[in-house]
Amino acid sequence: MPKHLINPNNWVKQYSDYLFNYTITRVNDREIAQDLISETFLAGLKSMVNFKGEASERTWLISILKRKIIDHYRKINSNKGKAEVRMNYNNNEDSDGDWLEERVADPFDKTAEDTLENSELGDAIYDCLEKLPEKQADVFKMKTILGYDTETICNELDITASNLWVIIHRARTALADCMEKNWF
Repeated sequence: MPKHLINPNNWVKQYSDYLFNYTITRVNDREIAQDLISETFLAGLKSMVNFKGEASERTWLISILKRKIIDHYRKINSNKGKAEVRMNYNNNEDSDGDWLEERVADPFDKTAEDTLENSELGDAIYDCLEKLPEKQADVFKMKTILGYDTETICNELDITASNLWVIIHRARTALADCMEKNWF
């Protein structure tokens, strides 16, 4: 099977702004966002041999970044003193690979456990979304899930951009509280 070429030398130039915008809306902290992006690039470098070319480089990096964000929230919300989430998936002492980077490298290589966990997480998120006030839930879904741009949402709901960001912030805060109670 031929290896698909990716060029990590261009990642920062090509993807850092996109990854930053994606991350900052999910963690609301510039320094944490930058750290997560750095970790994503490092994980990509470690696992680039697993890249099969079934997705674009950007999609592949986003899939790694999503796991980094999930791990970030698990780590800060864990009951065991913020312990890192790691799994020992093989007995090979020579492997310095991290389970996360090696498993997430190909978004099409899903295990039954990944699928179940993603399904449970999705259900928990939607349960929490249902508890939000209707307008908050609508704005959050349109911006974060459906990917509508700010102008479209503002025009459709007849709100200002600053009002949109206040609503998004309140929705994220409420969702984070709900997820902490019901998922983490």
